Amino acid sequence: MAEAHAAVAFSFSITHEGWDVNFDREVLHLVWKSGVRSWKKKVARFQNSIHNGVYPGHYRYLLVLMGLITAIHLQGYSVPYNITNKILRILPGTSLPWQILACFLVSLVYIKTTVHVQGLDVRDAGQGGQISTRTKIWLMLVKVFSGWNTPKLYSYQGSLPRLPLPSVHDTMQRYLRSVKPLLSEDGYKRMEKLANEFENGIGKKLQRYILLKSWTSTNYVSDWWEEYVYLRGRSPLMINSNFYGIDAILLHPTKSQAARAASTVHSLLVFRRLVERQELEPILVQGLVPLCSWQYERIFNTTRIPGVETDKINHWLDSNHIVVYHKGRYFKVVIYKGRLLKPCEIQVQMQQILDDNSEPLPGEEKLAALTAGERTHWANSRTTFFNRGVNKTSLDAIEKAAFVVALDDFPYEFDENDPSKLDGYGRCLLHGNGYNRWFDKSFTLCVGNNGRIGFNAEHSWADAPIIVHCWEYVITDELLTDRYDDSGNTVGTPALTPPAPHHLNWEIGIEARAAIEKALRVAEALISDINLRIMVHDHYSKGFMKTCGLSPDAYIQMALQLAYYRDAGKFCLTYEATMTRMYREGRTETVRPVTIESAEWVKAMENKEVPLEEKVRLLTVACDRHQSGYRDAMCGKGIDRHLFCLYVVSKYLEVDSPFLKEVLSEPWRLSTSQTPHGQTTRLDLKKHPKCISAGGGFGPVADDGYGVSYVIAGDDLLFFHISNKKSCPTTDCHRFAKKNGTSFGRHETNVRGTTNL
Repeated sequence: MAEAHAAVAFSFSITHEGWDVNFDREVLHLVWKSGVRSWKKKVARFQNSIHNGVYPGHYRYLLVLMGLITAIHLQGYSVPYNITNKILRILPGTSLPWQILACFLVSLVYIKTTVHVQGLDVRDAGQGGQISTRTKIWLMLVKVFSGWNTPKLYSYQGSLPRLPLPSVHDTMQRYLRSVKPLLSEDGYKRMEKLANEFENGIGKKLQRYILLKSWTSTNYVSDWWEEYVYLRGRSPLMINSNFYGIDAILLHPTKSQAARAASTVHSLLVFRRLVERQELEPILVQGLVPLCSWQYERIFNTTRIPGVETDKINHWLDSNHIVVYHKGRYFKVVIYKGRLLKPCEIQVQMQQILDDNSEPLPGEEKLAALTAGERTHWANSRTTFFNRGVNKTSLDAIEKAAFVVALDDFPYEFDENDPSKLDGYGRCLLHGNGYNRWFDKSFTLCVGNNGRIGFNAEHSWADAPIIVHCWEYVITDELLTDRYDDSGNTVGTPALTPPAPHHLNWEIGIEARAAIEKALRVAEALISDINLRIMVHDHYSKGFMKTCGLSPDAYIQMALQLAYYRDAGKFCLTYEATMTRMYREGRTETVRPVTIESAEWVKAMENKEVPLEEKVRLLTVACDRHQSGYRDAMCGKGIDRHLFCLYVVSKYLEVDSPFLKEVLSEPWRLSTSQTPHGQTTRLDLKKHPKCISAGGGFGPVADDGYGVSYVIAGDDLLFFHISNKKSCPTTDCHRFAKKNGTSFGRHETNVRGTTNL
């Protein structure tokens, strides 16, 4: 009852003397501050919306233009097309105030027309992957004349084009070409027949529905992709969907867990403020072409809520607290007290949690196993046991938190001479022990007791480049600011007493604990079956690849194809993720690295009779073909998202398509993804060569396949995160890493000349 009483801000009763009102001034003050903070955000968003609406112009330009047009008009001259006088004929009068209004409207028309033309050029820049010289000149002029008018996070959103819809014929041709190396001659003829029947039959009807969706929606793929690929999935998020990211392992700024946690929490909250105020600079490809920024909205204050049939993503506009998990206990930590707390003040809170010797409440320690198990089981348990009373209040605190922090009681280790330690580092971030990560949160910040950090991220709300951008900011923030003193503590002295962490209260009965144990058994089975190898390749990296005139990504993908062929003795359907964020609300598309050209090169590499010069030529051809497919996928000319949408429509119409059914059931036995590195100018490896994140990874997509994530960390360093399931007798991530290492044999000279492949 004490907790319930503390939650009441005011109460009243009627006595014989009249009204008796009791209120808690502190709670009302917190409510008032929350309201003020909310209105400040609304005002900032309103100002930003005006800024974004006229960018690259500025309201000052509007005032200057209005003054000029007004002066011209009052002097008796007419502006181009005599627009001012035409507007005056529509207005009720011609007195001076009406004339000034007409001049203002003319100025607004000119500004908006200029902005619209600029928007069309930005859209042109995003089409086809090629930027015309005219567009380059225009965009550079925009950059020069905008000057001090720095673009906001969403300044380019209105200029981004919609994702184009390819024709069924083009998609069929690209698909057939992609599967030719994977099928026998008879198998290819059969698939070719199915594709032709689909194209000339039901495909036409399905395409009409998608065409209508492309006209009426911002992006014809993204909402269905989020709903059917992520939110309707009923299997556990842990390992199957969530991914992880690792610290800059060559740096170890402090061994104090409380200090590192406090510093990282502060940097994350500063990044959140930049996003909320739209002060984060948008990412531009080649410094010119903007990428869609809509996914940034849900980095913080976001949780995936389980449902019986489908989950949903809840995002709260404001949250003034985080939740910290330590030794089986959950603490609510308020990180605002009139302002954002400083790192040294947050360290006080972290240390209070570390020094707290209280025991977990019954059922509390393994509660998060529910987020690691089957989604339907979690949804039913949530409704039954966590929908009322203190359990609901505490669960709300977790789900509405800005993010969750896990203070682990073991170290995250890295030793160049002992690769298994880095493997263990990755495993503890990918899955932990099954209950020390809140897998539903947008991300969980993980802090080892030796001061190293990492994160586990839920995938449905956004794709990896978004959280990686945030992570890059956090890692570089410690380098660009004086964050730690000589003893490893955060610098500075607390200017106030920070709010004490509050241990969340739970009443978890026997039945609820049984539900938690059931989910934990599922999680433990997944953990016992996953295998992970993090491979560090430091012989050479993109520096050498570029001197060969080859794309580093294409080069690595060819090496992966050779490694898989040497490992399995055959090719397999391979997935490589690329972004479609040059389009509004774009997410990802699939690049299919297995091509006719790549297969020819791999076979040549395994044939000792093929001359070395021919192997080099075939590698160049294969890389060029891969780059062409990569550009097509980025520019709306991919294969798999279109087929996916056709399949969704067929299910809605209850139409059976043998072609789509077969295509969508094909397993991705080799699922690959490049972790972006150095997305912004904040990360300068020449000044800070050790500020290199080891990237991150994910679990295998297929039970008999591999999950491979890689990061090109510098001119001479690569990291590969390779996963597989132990229960599959044909896959082994450690064996695959050795095959991959063989594929990356040391090259002595330029690939375009003679080389030792």
